[in-house]
Amino acid sequence: MDFGDDQDGSDGQRKKKRYHRHTPRQIQQLEAMFKECPHPDEKQRMQLSRDLALEPRQIKFWFQNRRTQMKAQHERADNCALRAENDKIRCENIAMREALKNVICPTCGGPPVTEDSYFDEQKLRMENARLKEELDQVSSLTSKYLGRPITQLPPVQPVPISSLDLSVGGLGSPVIGPSLDLDLLTGSSSAIPFPFPTAVSEMEKPIMADMATSAMDEVIRLVQTDEPLWVKPGGDGREVLSLETYDRIFRKPGNHFRGPDIRVEVSRDSGLVFINAVQLVDVFMDSNKWLEFFPSIISKTRTIEVLAAGMSGRSGSLLLMYEELHVLSPVVPTREFCFLRYCQQIEQGLWVIADVSVDLPRENQYSTPSRSRRLPSGCLIQDVPNGYSKVTWVEHMEIEEKAPVHLLYRDLVNSGTAFGAHRWLTTLQRTCERFACLMAAGNSPRDLGGVIPSPEGKRSMMKLSQRMVNNFCVSLSSSQVHRWTTLSGLNDVGVRVTVHRSSGPGQPSGVVLSAATSLWLPISCERVFTFFRDENMRSQWDVLSSGNSVQEVARITNGSHPGNCISLLRGLNSSQNSMLILQESCTDASGSLVVYAPIDIPAINIVMSGEDPSNISLLPSGFAILPDGRSGGGSGASTSSNPMGSSLGSLITVAFQILVSSLPSSKLNVESVATVNNLISTTVQQIKAALNCPSG
Repeated sequence: MDFGDDQDGSDGQRKKKRYHRHTPRQIQQLEAMFKECPHPDEKQRMQLSRDLALEPRQIKFWFQNRRTQMKAQHERADNCALRAENDKIRCENIAMREALKNVICPTCGGPPVTEDSYFDEQKLRMENARLKEELDQVSSLTSKYLGRPITQLPPVQPVPISSLDLSVGGLGSPVIGPSLDLDLLTGSSSAIPFPFPTAVSEMEKPIMADMATSAMDEVIRLVQTDEPLWVKPGGDGREVLSLETYDRIFRKPGNHFRGPDIRVEVSRDSGLVFINAVQLVDVFMDSNKWLEFFPSIISKTRTIEVLAAGMSGRSGSLLLMYEELHVLSPVVPTREFCFLRYCQQIEQGLWVIADVSVDLPRENQYSTPSRSRRLPSGCLIQDVPNGYSKVTWVEHMEIEEKAPVHLLYRDLVNSGTAFGAHRWLTTLQRTCERFACLMAAGNSPRDLGGVIPSPEGKRSMMKLSQRMVNNFCVSLSSSQVHRWTTLSGLNDVGVRVTVHRSSGPGQPSGVVLSAATSLWLPISCERVFTFFRDENMRSQWDVLSSGNSVQEVARITNGSHPGNCISLLRGLNSSQNSMLILQESCTDASGSLVVYAPIDIPAINIVMSGEDPSNISLLPSGFAILPDGRSGGGSGASTSSNPMGSSLGSLITVAFQILVSSLPSSKLNVESVATVNNLISTTVQQIKAALNCPSG
């Protein structure tokens, strides 16, 4: 499929290409200009065109060819130098090995001590030190969880531990965070590695297994028990956990003290999800699927170690995991948890997933221990007819905020809604609808008939759009290794920027500048989402469109809500006829997203043909829309089905990503920061003007 409108003419009209040979004087002046400025701007090219009597296109192509030639020359020279250095080192290495064969030990007259025997002794010393350190850690853990040191315990007897096969478990590998080796902004810093242990010792596994089984029992009771554990203090139907009853049931006397700076967040919600129970369990137990299903809540996750594999990776599986939870705004810090995840099939068609925080040593000098932890949380998953599952979800956290949450998001976060069960469940319901549409072979009746992709092309476009949305959500994370620098701005928060190197598959290679701001509008989330979703309104907020309208040339529905769709947009009266816009919009009761990225026609042709889109580069921008967390009172009071109630307004994050340079070694300049600052500020002003909101 080809979106191009212009053709170069029929084969019969094609003429043999004529080549123009430059005169020595022209080449001399072009070379002199190239030494001063290898990348002349349009004004300089026009001046050369007049001086040398050449067309501007000829000037442009000459400089492009000369830069390519220079790059090839440098690469050849570098390769020759490296090859010579490599040969020299190889010869020296061979000579040293031959000389070592004839060396005699001066003490005993025998052959020298080999490198292997030396390192064998060192390995034994290191292993001895590691075992001593492990013994100290286990003694500390035993004292913490069992109330007495290991020296006071009776001899260990082999006791069966629930259904966990703790002898099965792979060794984890060190997990290192992405490097931000760029000193481009005052707020930027290199990534701080999270030194996870490579394995859990055999003595720690039974302790963790006991924690997991206890957490599972607690989750089942939290899910299945109503009063007096869950009470409804108001007439709005909202459930609240009675902490007094909870402590009496699940905590030993004197073992449930909470500091004054610890805030408890606990919530429960249930609903039907369009996915069968086994498939949903597989999502929970696979960290990659877990991240793909919840990109708007999880910014990073990984499985540190499989402590027990279970049956087919499901029933009886125990994982040690790490995750970062985020709200889609640079002003809300992420929450980090190391936790155990235990899966068990209770009966046919009924599964339980239990999570509980576990303390692991952080050896990094920059890390500060946080008392935030996930208390036993999880969900009960029950198969129901027609491919659905009934999910009852419980989230229970004790949170210690290291820094106060920004005033804009304080109500949303402090109410427990930002990371509560309702947000997890509604996001899961929407994501399952999306994946059901992805697996469907045919086209929906609501898909536009202008450009109808094949079933393979539809799946390819949905996969590409999913990667675009995931990239956008990750770009808004505000973690320890993804810090933002605040610029001056004319809005509630100010424009914040951060930079990173981009070089992976499906990403443009070079330095990427991310800029974002968050603001509050006294308008409902539904109205804001409709405004951004409507292609007829795009010219009112899209600064880069220069006021030109766009036309939707293709649409793929990916949910029951009419706003959940993927669109291809084409600019009208635009000079960039070779570029389209890929856009995905999605909404549910917990929030909305409108994410878009420019994409060229050759890439769209690849997608439409059903080929793998993983190598297509995208740099997404867009909007995240969340309720402000403030209850409107009266009929708008929060309920169990709508805990946000009738929100007074919406929280909007506007974010752009810009490729500053295609050279990874480039430095960020002041002009790029000023440009993106102006772009964000202008966009915010136009949004407020279009929605009749005060500009202050």
